[in-house]
Amino acid sequence: MSAAPALLAHGVGGRQDLPITLPELVVAAALTLVVTFVALGLLWREPRLDRDAAGGRPVPDRLAGLVDAPAFRWTLRGLGLLAAGWFCVGLLAGPDTPDNPTAGALYVLLWVGLVPAALLFGPVWRAVNPLRTVHLLVARAARREPARGVRELPTGLGLWPAALTLFGFVWLELVAPDRATLPVITAWLAGYAVVMLGGAALFGAGWFDRADPFEVYSALVGQLAPIGRAADGVLVWRNPLDGIAGLRPRPGLVAVVIVLLGSTMFDSLSNAPVWLRFSQENGLPPAVTGSAGLVVVIGVVAVAYLLATGAAARVGRVTPFNAVEPPNAVGPADAAGGAESPRVPRELAHSIVPIAVGYVVAHYYSLLILEGQRTVALLSDPRDTGADWFGTAGWQPHTGLVTPSGVANLQITVIIVGHLLGTLLAHDRALYLFPRARAVAGQLPLLALMVAYTVAGLLLLYAG
Repeated sequence: MSAAPALLAHGVGGRQDLPITLPELVVAAALTLVVTFVALGLLWREPRLDRDAAGGRPVPDRLAGLVDAPAFRWTLRGLGLLAAGWFCVGLLAGPDTPDNPTAGALYVLLWVGLVPAALLFGPVWRAVNPLRTVHLLVARAARREPARGVRELPTGLGLWPAALTLFGFVWLELVAPDRATLPVITAWLAGYAVVMLGGAALFGAGWFDRADPFEVYSALVGQLAPIGRAADGVLVWRNPLDGIAGLRPRPGLVAVVIVLLGSTMFDSLSNAPVWLRFSQENGLPPAVTGSAGLVVVIGVVAVAYLLATGAAARVGRVTPFNAVEPPNAVGPADAAGGAESPRVPRELAHSIVPIAVGYVVAHYYSLLILEGQRTVALLSDPRDTGADWFGTAGWQPHTGLVTPSGVANLQITVIIVGHLLGTLLAHDRALYLFPRARAVAGQLPLLALMVAYTVAGLLLLYAG
């Protein structure tokens, strides 16, 4: 991420930090996926994950009572409003210099920090989203039900608005000219607020669930949290894999996860020397080159995913979803040679989420630790007047958690673990989708996809 001139680099520097050579690493990672796939095929013969999100162990009554208490929910909303107001102090009244914490607060604390927060606590942005709170307060003042709007949300809309707003944010973060300056950030956030509040006025509060990029991002990652809601709304401790397996397939879900994964891959590519040379020598404005590169990388990731899931549906001979048959049944589609369900890409989209999370952690870990500390220090005086409201103005970033070898090992681990979890999730879902006789064969295209993503991700991450 090159959002601000002062932001520190978030890679590990070079191949010399790897415990093994890069070719050896790529081969080892690919073999790990293949061995895992074989082991799953032999040992994991029936679906085990809770795709209906009905299970889990209820949390203690005191904790459930605290989390569900109206006072606690309003406290979180109030904190969200206060944080947004303090952010606006720097945005609207602070200097347009690297000492302004606005860029770091948006690109580091919010965008990157949402991942660890959601992994621990679930969809946190929904609880603190200041625009959702503003809409709620306005609706109550007007004595209107917040969930009701002037019009009903279109049935097939799904998460397509979020896919578009997510692309808009990653374009701002990675491509937009002068993206760390206050006028550019202000213009984007103003447009974001208009779209969110206008959509909520038109369609009701459900618009945030479908269109807010931070809320949808947080909710997707939050499916991997150890705490969540069962189907009946009860707060439970759960297996994180059950949580992500319970992600409901919806229109636009594939687009959202592909934008998340593809944009992180493009960020790695944009730091590679070959891309930097190309951007400087092709004669086009950097924004044009960057926009084209972002679209192309996301497009390649999408095409690979759709080709792999389409091939899996054909090889696995998926029974059409309108057929009333139990999982693993050998139905008419199997006898006829197979029929590709249009829902297969959506059904398997949850397997991409841990892969995307792995890339985000690998790519932004050092940025969050180092630049996050610097941003917190600057937030003590967003107007740069010499004040020290929080007593943190003199903080110096602690670098003990960011060493070249440590970060390199972390990056390798989280990328490979993300792909292993994706392979496991895809395997379990394939046992639901495919007839028993074709369950393993149907996963071969998915294995090829996971290997391709792993190899590409490692090569891009260490290209810089």
